[in-house]
Amino acid sequence: MSSIASDSLVVVITGPESCGKSTLAQGLSQEFGGQWVPEYAREYIEALNRAYEYEDVECIARYQYDVFIRLMGGKKSLLFIDTYLIITKVWFTHVYNRFPTWLDEAIWSSKVDLFMLCRPDLPWVSDAVRENGHLREYLFEQYKKELEHYGFNYVVVVGEGEDRISLAKEYVNQLLISKQIPHDTTHISRRREKSH
Repeated sequence: MSSIASDSLVVVITGPESCGKSTLAQGLSQEFGGQWVPEYAREYIEALNRAYEYEDVECIARYQYDVFIRLMGGKKSLLFIDTYLIITKVWFTHVYNRFPTWLDEAIWSSKVDLFMLCRPDLPWVSDAVRENGHLREYLFEQYKKELEHYGFNYVVVVGEGEDRISLAKEYVNQLLISKQIPHDTTHISRRREKSH
């Protein structure tokens, strides 16, 4: 697969379960007027009336990639994607010790401007879909390893509450500055003033 070119700016929120990915992705899209792309894996697994299988994870991966391709071919926008193929690849290898050959090529071809890797320093919140509360630190390191393997630009998001959100917003502002895209940094100064 060749690299997918796009004028859109793409930020992917990634990390272990229960570390605030969806909250960040949705919040950042609202703050910066971007498009939020919700997590699909949760929706898919919740709709199953049985345990998931290898083929289910591949269906999730193909859907994630298809959505990415469609968005890249659309109008220019700022995209905040809640999870992507890095997580799905680690899911494959952790559970099945293998992954589809097309997946590696799809990741290599994906133009992502910034990955935000969320550290699992938030309390674990259990639900019917989450299954790896005891492995969050291990999975964090696996995601980091994969990001470095593919040479993606990434930052680590830490902290709780407003501190975590403010850090993520600052990272986005830094990205916009580097791309010479007009942006509003007033929310950062306001947050810092309140913290003093």
